[in-house]
Amino acid sequence: MDTGYASLRELEDRCRVNIRYMYLMDHETPSYRAFGYFINEEMNGKVEDIFRAVMEYIRKEDDVDLEHLYIDGSKFEANANKYTWVWKKSTEKFRYRLFAKITQLLDQINEDLAYTGLKVETNTEYTPECLEMILDRYAFRCQIDTEAFVHGRGHRKPREQHYYEKLKEYTKKLREYIFPMYKKETKDNGYHNDPFRAVNFNVDADGDLVCPGGKKFHFAYRKAVRGNQYGRQEEYYTCEDCSGCPYASQCKKTDKNRTVCINSELSSMHKEVLENLESIQGALLRMNRSIQAEGTFGVMKYDRWYKRVVRKGLKRVKLELILVSIGHNLYKFRNKKMRLPEAA
Repeated sequence: MDTGYASLRELEDRCRVNIRYMYLMDHETPSYRAFGYFINEEMNGKVEDIFRAVMEYIRKEDDVDLEHLYIDGSKFEANANKYTWVWKKSTEKFRYRLFAKITQLLDQINEDLAYTGLKVETNTEYTPECLEMILDRYAFRCQIDTEAFVHGRGHRKPREQHYYEKLKEYTKKLREYIFPMYKKETKDNGYHNDPFRAVNFNVDADGDLVCPGGKKFHFAYRKAVRGNQYGRQEEYYTCEDCSGCPYASQCKKTDKNRTVCINSELSSMHKEVLENLESIQGALLRMNRSIQAEGTFGVMKYDRWYKRVVRKGLKRVKLELILVSIGHNLYKFRNKKMRLPEAA
């Protein structure tokens, strides 16, 4: 609640020097090991009850509306070395820096090969395939044998080996920048509006599915969804006759009559969700969600600098996140209480 996430050693130090902590602890100075034992052993399995008790107290004191629940998918770093994804702008910035280094290296190679009359063409941008071709030609022209390369201290690398290894390093690095994992290209609009999707088929007066070619689909069998713990089932329908259909190449991939899978319960839920989201009340809730959920995680990550989960294992990660959430709720509750007297 005080400063966001605090390490156990920081807690130990504050109990010794911070008068507020000394008051709360009645001048007891537990070590960081005592804090760790209490959190991992005593609070494990009980922290959810503490979270509910704190929320119930805040709800009663502040009359908090718990009718609506907002969900936001925020990313926190794991207890690991680095992210497994990168930002688009950062990738582009480092990629152009790499292009400049490649051009500088190629200029050095051209100076080294000036006596032969050969010259490597330089550009503002490069591709990995282009660099691999330059690398192969340079190795052939200078008769480079990679098995004869020298390594380690006390060995001076020839210029040809230095240029070859540097160019190979840049080629490998460029592949990482050419195919970054920062964005997933989708065609959701075309997919959802595809007339050949079973959920977009029309339904006639008899309740039968009708494809864009005007053919009816009849019920074939029902099958349980594999791995579903709620006993959900899917229904399979087969077209009465696909022969001679002008849309066959767009609708199916085999020579047999097309079979589609429909989950009527799930489809009705999707329809209900879309209707709720597109309603006026849904638009207001979506606007409020962006204020409540995104603002909360923004304060936690950028104002209070909690971006990385310190503990390992699902149980301990959950424990840490709940403790951080309790602290954040108390932090907001305390700030609001402090603002009321100032406003009065």
